[in-house]
Amino acid sequence: MATKPKVYALSTCPYCKRTRRFLDEHKIAYDVVEVDLLDDAEQDKVLEEVEKLTNRRSFPVVIIGPTIIVGHDEEKLKKALKL
Repeated sequence: MATKPKVYALSTCPYCKRTRRFLDEHKIAYDVVEVDLLDDAEQDKVLEEVEKLTNRRSFPVVIIGPTIIVGHDEEKLKKALKL
């Protein structure tokens, strides 16, 4: 895979944990941003970025190349990752 998927997640979100577990189980290397663990200024910046990408503030958000997946959706993840 040319670029690693990027995951925007909340540390307490069960759907975010499922998404990360899915990626781990399929041995997909990814970068993660735990939004709720950032300091206030950085958190605001990332929330704005997520809102620009998705028009909302829902988590998890997974970016795989040009594909943006909001929420835990294994079928969309499999398709985007060609699994």
